Amino acid sequence: MTPIADHDALKAALAARPAVLVLYGGRACCVCQAIKPRLAAMLADEFPHLEALYVDCQGEATALCAQRRIFSLPVVELWFQGQLFDTFVRAFSLAEVRRAIQRPYAALFFANGSP
Repeated sequence: MTPIADHDALKAALAARPAVLVLYGGRACCVCQAIKPRLAAMLADEFPHLEALYVDCQGEATALCAQRRIFSLPVVELWFQGQLFDTFVRAFSLAEVRRAIQRPYAALFFANGSP
């Protein structure tokens, strides 16, 4: 996962890629630390064209998290073609995230039969 620490970097990353997952987490958040490698593995195995970003809300990205109104961790945002598609906060499963990604990801990358 690519670390992001400020608003301009996040904005640029969302504009540069057609599909992005943003994980807002923190070093002291046990759930965040447990889900981060599992999300990364799922994306690498099942959604290789989806860019994964990590925002450390308990580190250097505190201001960004405040700007984005992220006050509870973890938070996962799914972005497709620069638009926020879905958000998961605190209590969610990887299966829920997977289901939310599958349809728009397939439409975006496999609409013509090839990635």
